[in-house]
Amino acid sequence: GAWITRAPNLRRKMVLLAKVQDEAGHGQYLYHAAETLGVTREEMIDALLAGRAKYASVFNYATLGWADIGAIGWLVDGAAIMNQTMLAHCSYGPYSRAMVRICAEEGFHKKQGQEMIIRYAQGSPVQRRMAQEAIDRWWWPALMMFGPHDNESANTPQLVRWGIKTKTNDELRQEFIDELVPALRALDLSVPDAQMHYDETTGHWNGSEIDWDEFWRVIKGDGPMNAARLSARQQAHEDGRWVREAAEAYAAKMTVNGRAPAHA
Repeated sequence: GAWITRAPNLRRKMVLLAKVQDEAGHGQYLYHAAETLGVTREEMIDALLAGRAKYASVFNYATLGWADIGAIGWLVDGAAIMNQTMLAHCSYGPYSRAMVRICAEEGFHKKQGQEMIIRYAQGSPVQRRMAQEAIDRWWWPALMMFGPHDNESANTPQLVRWGIKTKTNDELRQEFIDELVPALRALDLSVPDAQMHYDETTGHWNGSEIDWDEFWRVIKGDGPMNAARLSARQQAHEDGRWVREAAEAYAAKMTVNGRAPAHA
């Protein structure tokens, strides 16, 4: 959100605003899907504000430059799409239907990010450096989005049995690497992994191991921005208290007067 006011031109600002609006909608879709399992919206929000709820660990990294917006779109949203496309075919209807719409909108976000990185990669030396530095920052967090290795994932076997997941963490991560590495190399950009190479035998790109110590630190709340992100959510919730109280007062007034609130 901080980069909206720092966008280099009106077009970039409008694109980023549209993305933020989409992402807010995605949260609503997923909250609605979760509510079908019996948990209330208030319970989920309370868990988030108390630091108990899980969310995508990639949000706990800082965006240090404008080109990060492009890298996030191409890499992070690209990784999300690979997960979400699979989940759009899962066995639980409310979740599956939410993912269908989310995937369509995330496709726009990925294209926006890819277009930005391509433009910078083909631009001035300064722009090329911005693009490469952004890729360097977001490559590993994007790979971490797929979760731990299959043999270390406590949830994957059960989710596969239930039909929620049709591919494993490692399978999806490999698909992502195989797609992104050649695309970046075509732009004379590289991933921050000196061991990355193409294996003629398997037909896959292989590189170094993820820093799993960092992965688990972030998951457990000790990432670069965990505390700041949680504090921002808590402050936003407090700042919006007057809106919630006003809405509740209006609803109560309409009920007393025998009329349904306008939002009903």
